[in-house]
Amino acid sequence: MEIERVNEFTIKFFITYGDIEDRGFDREEIWSNRERGEELFWEMMDEAHQQEQFPLEGPLWIQVQALDKGLEIIVTRAQMSKDGTKLELPLGEEKIDLPVDKSIESLLDQPFSSEEDSDHEEIELADEDYLSFLLVFNDFEDLIMLSHNVDSSLFANSLYHFEHKYYLYVTFHQETTDREQDDLLSQLLEYGIDSDSSVHRIQEYGKQIIADRALEDISSHFPM
Repeated sequence: MEIERVNEFTIKFFITYGDIEDRGFDREEIWSNRERGEELFWEMMDEAHQQEQFPLEGPLWIQVQALDKGLEIIVTRAQMSKDGTKLELPLGEEKIDLPVDKSIESLLDQPFSSEEDSDHEEIELADEDYLSFLLVFNDFEDLIMLSHNVDSSLFANSLYHFEHKYYLYVTFHQETTDREQDDLLSQLLEYGIDSDSSVHRIQEYGKQIIADRALEDISSHFPM
């Protein structure tokens, strides 16, 4: 898959049908199965977030074009106007204003639609006011050490096992400050590695070991 950072607000993807199939998706499935289309989209967005530091939060305007060899997808982050009454879409040199209370059809309410079916879609996704990421651990002992050296009450965390490795999915609580997040992230990265894998792939193909408060559970069962 190719990822191009167009500007501060816009990112472009090109993914071939072969790449789609290599990721475990059926070429026809993504058009007809909403959940699978959603899973592919968020897997792509996770990679964009990791490679290009493209934020995942806020309303998004998404253009999907089906080409002969694959899909071209352009994602633009909207901004709230200063008076809080409109969403501003920074497209090129002009901006498109949308009333905040206008109903905008969500990508997650339907599968991808090709250019043959409709023109470019205007899409608003739910605002995600939190930071989440995926850590990978080669040794369970590192997880035990981490569980005894970090305050896990400040973030949600769940544990998965996939291909002989352990994956910790972490989501900071909304009330956690930026400084607290930075400090906690530094502590977490002392024991684990930021994973290139998508959490959606790990959730689907891996095994969930602990669904919630994984580090608290580990520290209670495995003393230092």
